[in-house]
Amino acid sequence: MLGQLIGLPTTMTLFAFIGITVTSATVIIFGEAIWDPVLLLGRFKSPLAIDFALFGLTIATLSTNIAANIVSPANDFSNLAPRRISFKMGGFIAGVIGILIFPWKLYLDLSNYIFTWLLGYSALLGSIGGVMIIDYFVLRKMRLNVEELYQRVGEYSFGNSGINWRALVAVAIGISVNIPVFLQQATNGSLQVTEIFNTLYTYAWFVSFFLAGGIHFALTRLYPPKS
Repeated sequence: MLGQLIGLPTTMTLFAFIGITVTSATVIIFGEAIWDPVLLLGRFKSPLAIDFALFGLTIATLSTNIAANIVSPANDFSNLAPRRISFKMGGFIAGVIGILIFPWKLYLDLSNYIFTWLLGYSALLGSIGGVMIIDYFVLRKMRLNVEELYQRVGEYSFGNSGINWRALVAVAIGISVNIPVFLQQATNGSLQVTEIFNTLYTYAWFVSFFLAGGIHFALTRLYPPKS
């Protein structure tokens, strides 16, 4: 906990500051905002500086963007059918899907990348995060029975289905308020929505986080799960 507390907020703040500072500097130096580091490197004249920067980008891609980010989806796919899908196979599935969604198309358009992909993705993560935090810190008061997690019938079986419908409903509602503007962005404005949805979408993560967390808390109190 101490390592995460010290390491994550400080480094993420520093990374964001560097990105904003460098992009702002390109406006002064080159007369336009260049947010893509690869395009920015194309403006450099020194081969040594370019080689060093490209080496750093390669290491960052291999160590973080691929190695670290593949862990979560690989585990997710493996957990769908552990007997048939191994962690390695889950990683391959995530890689194939990652190619099929054409991520380079999002990357080419800064507006689509930020307002369509990142904000839409944050609504999903906010809903999941809100449910998890409310469930663990508020409802369960930081008590987790690890052994029961692996029992077919027990504390976390939720009526033997193994699915907590309260959490799924909360996540769905938390995401739903952001869907109208997400579709508007994805269709390049052909779908028009009211201003209130635009305001909510600007704060998609916070809206989905508190909405999903609040609904999960209310549903759990109204309909307590039975083992």
